[in-house]
Amino acid sequence: MTRSDPQTRHHRLRPLQIRRARKEDREAIWQIFRAVVARGDTYVFDPNISRRKALAYWLGPKTRCYVALSDQGIVGSYILKANQPGLGSHVANAGFMVSPSARGRGIGRAMAEHCLREARRLSFRAMQFNFVVATNRAALRLWENLGFKIVGKLPGAFRHSRRGFVDVYIMYRRLKAPYNSR
Repeated sequence: MTRSDPQTRHHRLRPLQIRRARKEDREAIWQIFRAVVARGDTYVFDPNISRRKALAYWLGPKTRCYVALSDQGIVGSYILKANQPGLGSHVANAGFMVSPSARGRGIGRAMAEHCLREARRLSFRAMQFNFVVATNRAALRLWENLGFKIVGKLPGAFRHSRRGFVDVYIMYRRLKAPYNSR
């Protein structure tokens, strides 16, 4: 098999380890963030966002950041946080980014499954994604496959770099039994 053979590349991405981000991971996180955001097709960030602003958001004080590592190094990152403060803090929110060179290898799914376990462990009762771009079919398939439902639609809320104004979905999933009381 050659280096460009997908099976070889897939094999090189195993085994995958997911852990909390460390200070020394900042540059790898920035490289992934920059590559994902620069496309202007999935995240609302300015494609020319500065390293400082990007890392301040991704590694903010109220955010838990994780990285996915393979033998190639850091190939993805996700954040987990409360979707809202105070009386809404029992609902989690998350964001996921996979290195363009590692897409299609199950990294996103592995991080999503890890994130759902972490959210439960941290006692979140549900998870909500506030801004899933309708043209991001891979994300929509993954979230629906993992039990998320579209609970709202924001018409033309995202300015896609190539398609213009496209819809955005709000997606939601319970993590614990329905709410009966406090």
